[in-house]
Amino acid sequence: MAEVDAADELLVAQAQRGDAAAFGRLVERYQDALFNGVHRMVSQREDAEDLAQEAFVKAFRGIGAFEGRSSFYTWLYSIAYNVVVSHRRKVGSARHLNPLPLHEGAEGGGRGYEAEDDAERPDATVERAELHERLEVAIAGLEGDYREVVVMRDIEGFDYQAIAEVLGCPEGTVKSRLHRARQALREQLKDLLA
Repeated sequence: MAEVDAADELLVAQAQRGDAAAFGRLVERYQDALFNGVHRMVSQREDAEDLAQEAFVKAFRGIGAFEGRSSFYTWLYSIAYNVVVSHRRKVGSARHLNPLPLHEGAEGGGRGYEAEDDAERPDATVERAELHERLEVAIAGLEGDYREVVVMRDIEGFDYQAIAEVLGCPEGTVKSRLHRARQALREQLKDLLA
């Protein structure tokens, strides 16, 4: 079961009693992380902004249905995932490669990767930038189901149970998709891994 944050529990309880300001604090807490997750799923910034906003609106309207069996963020991410799936059905499955950086810094939110500082090697910064760019493009090029599990597990940091909850599938399916996604990434990046 996903870890439940005590501050979130309090804010959710207040929001469920009609306190819009409490829900606003939840939005402030998770807007960057949710936007980044959605952006990685849809690649287009404008779409990601609209879809993240739609997810928050749906969460606000449905806050009474939140039972606390998972973390608020997992529940919110589930809503966002379903909004993205609906969006894809409407616009088709055409993919636009416009990868979002894996780590956006302090303002980027999310739980992205951040490489260790390697000050002793001047070329390390260039190598790291090239690696990140190649990895971003490789992730953006994955099929939707594979991209989503990589984003949720390796970038957002969700555990298998939370991913299964978001996707509405068994944990075994999540592990299988993640394994296949990582194999595809290894194949795309084999020249860097050699």
